[in-house]
Amino acid sequence: MAKVMLRENDAGKVLFYVAKKDMEEIIESLEFDTEEKWGGNVNLTNGDVWFIAPAPKKLPNEIDAKIVSRGDD
Repeated sequence: MAKVMLRENDAGKVLFYVAKKDMEEIIESLEFDTEEKWGGNVNLTNGDVWFIAPAPKKLPNEIDAKIVSRGDD
């Protein structure tokens, strides 16, 4: 598990930042994308897929996320 910071940029895209890896990517798609249930498998612009436990959408937020697959695999 990794601590991840989520926030919206000026264009309304959600940024996914992992401080330990100094990695910031944009979330391209989510398994669940409603205000009440947001998260699940998350696809990033670098091809990585991470899992965020579905919960109500709250940004900015620091959450625990788990890598499912890397874009370079």
